[in-house]
Amino acid sequence: MATIANMTIEQLKQLVEETIDERLTRLLGTFENDRADDADSSLSWAEISTLVEQHRKTPQPGGKSSLDMLREDRESGCHITSSMRAS
Repeated sequence: MATIANMTIEQLKQLVEETIDERLTRLLGTFENDRADDADSSLSWAEISTLVEQHRKTPQPGGKSSLDMLREDRESGCHITSSMRAS
């Protein structure tokens, strides 16, 4: 069995990462990532930028900004708790 003194920094980092991953998996279980990696994306940066612009909400003149709406919710006591979030 190798000792820490005989490990390279990379081997030690790998050991720490594996140990943390194992403990988190035991504690929390496993998770699946449904999102594709950036390399798998079929959209170009220009297409993504266009989609963001199309879906951006701009308040009407004199309308409430998103910050104003958040402040209003906070002041009215409207809070989402963990039991209210969608599972």
